[in-house]
Amino acid sequence: MLLTIDIGNTNTVLGVFDGERMVHSWRVKTDSRNTADELMLTFRGLLGDLPITGIAGCSTVPAALRELRTMLARYWGAMPTVLVEPGIKTGVALLFDNPKEVGADRIVNTLAAHHLVDGPAIVVDFGTSTNFDVVSGKGEFLGGALAPGIEISLDALAARAAQLRKVELIKPRSPIGKNTVEALQSGILYGFAGQVDGLARRLARALEPDDPASVEVIATGGLAPLVVEHSETVTRHEPDLTLIGLRLIYERNT
Repeated sequence: MLLTIDIGNTNTVLGVFDGERMVHSWRVKTDSRNTADELMLTFRGLLGDLPITGIAGCSTVPAALRELRTMLARYWGAMPTVLVEPGIKTGVALLFDNPKEVGADRIVNTLAAHHLVDGPAIVVDFGTSTNFDVVSGKGEFLGGALAPGIEISLDALAARAAQLRKVELIKPRSPIGKNTVEALQSGILYGFAGQVDGLARRLARALEPDDPASVEVIATGGLAPLVVEHSETVTRHEPDLTLIGLRLIYERNT
């Protein structure tokens, strides 16, 4: 069984694959202060006695990536391991001004998106930031757009506005909020759905000017379920997109 690990700024997602089928997955909060030993305690508690035979991982958090590398060397030194970093074969061409600036998660998502749709696509990754990754029909990473994430926006609003507070992110009774809580819920949910639709349409026209409707819009990330049902442009929801990409990269390198 293959263990896949995606350590993001907010959450760490783990998945176990039996061949191409994911059989287990977990989501825990990321603490960049965790040591290699603490990571191992967490992973062992989740994995139990699962017969892990290989590991693939990526992280956009430098401190967490360092401790992950230490943990793998210390506890799973004999295990076939692939970490997404320079020198690893991904098969993704980075058509970006400075390829070193592209986060590992965006590369992995590009590979997974092309594998799933085999055509032009836009990946919308709802995490700490909302990432819009543009994938050509050949599977190339062309660039995209970055926007503040849902939770960051909500935290900033609560911190800067004296009479506003954090609210539960659920669908309000109506887009027309009848109280402060509902007004915040409407602004966040429908506002971010509108942002996704506006950017996705603009990016699709830039990617495929003659046929923007041919571009698949794939939503992923922990906060995607909040927005997907309110979006008019998202055509596919793949919560495990990054883990699928890690599986594919492991197969390319072992």
